[in-house]
Amino acid sequence: MKNIDEIAALLIEQRKKLGIEQKDMYMRIGMKQQQYQRIEAGSDVKLSTLLRVLEGLDLELSIAPKGKKAASLSTESTLARQSELGKGESSLEDDSDDLGFWFNSEDNI
Repeated sequence: MKNIDEIAALLIEQRKKLGIEQKDMYMRIGMKQQQYQRIEAGSDVKLSTLLRVLEGLDLELSIAPKGKKAASLSTESTLARQSELGKGESSLEDDSDDLGFWFNSEDNI
């Protein structure tokens, strides 16, 4: 994102995608319609307010180096973490043997 107007447009798009009216933001984030309306109009906001709005719209803040897309950065970090742990999705095993512990506790005593 390069400016406040782009962020405001993203917030409007997400709110509409979720089927939420501006007036309903009070119930989601405790912010009156007029306050939220100013944010969508591109008003400058504190970071804490932006984080509260993002949470209410099921969005999250992602910071990445310039020129690098957030999605590719996220994918790269996920792959790096998996290789560090030595576990990918294909190496996950079924934990069905744990079911006996949780549901047949009398047999495991």
